[in-house]
Amino acid sequence: MKLKALLVVLIALPLFADTYMVDKDHSQVGFGIRHLMTNVHGKFEDFEGKIEIVPNKPDLSSVEFTIRANTVNTGVEDRDKELRGPDFFDVAKYPDIVFKSTSIKKSGNNVYSVTGNLTMRGVTKRITIPVTLMGFMKDPWNNERAGFELTTKLNRQDYGIKWNKALDNGGVLLGDDVTVAIELEAIKKK
Repeated sequence: MKLKALLVVLIALPLFADTYMVDKDHSQVGFGIRHLMTNVHGKFEDFEGKIEIVPNKPDLSSVEFTIRANTVNTGVEDRDKELRGPDFFDVAKYPDIVFKSTSIKKSGNNVYSVTGNLTMRGVTKRITIPVTLMGFMKDPWNNERAGFELTTKLNRQDYGIKWNKALDNGGVLLGDDVTVAIELEAIKKK
């Protein structure tokens, strides 16, 4: 009987995850998109995330991340109002952009391929994002922290964001590819 109990404990040990919550005050979610000949940049002001880390077992770890679409901020009030409207994020119908991982695999030195479902404007697509683990450390208040960063491209058309304007001399006003850059600092729950 004792051997059976010991085996159960040994099998279950790797399944105990450390839960890290995103520290919004020390994180950022940004994006950039081509407008005519330059890139316009913006960010989202409100988001939250939970990262479950099973030490040395990335395949058992997971990520859930939610962005409040109505907090889009490009520094231009009229443009932000338009981005919140039905031609773009349509925040009245789709208030959140949500990513939930389905698998995590180590792909390099401190780099992980995080695959999951991204839902935006009611459309869900499976994507794989390269995420760099920046490390772990204790802060001056004895909190354990973890850092992550990623840069990836998404095609806005894939999520039903199709608005554009044809130009008289050819081409269109906006590009389809959106560069997403996220830097996260997360605090381990005690």
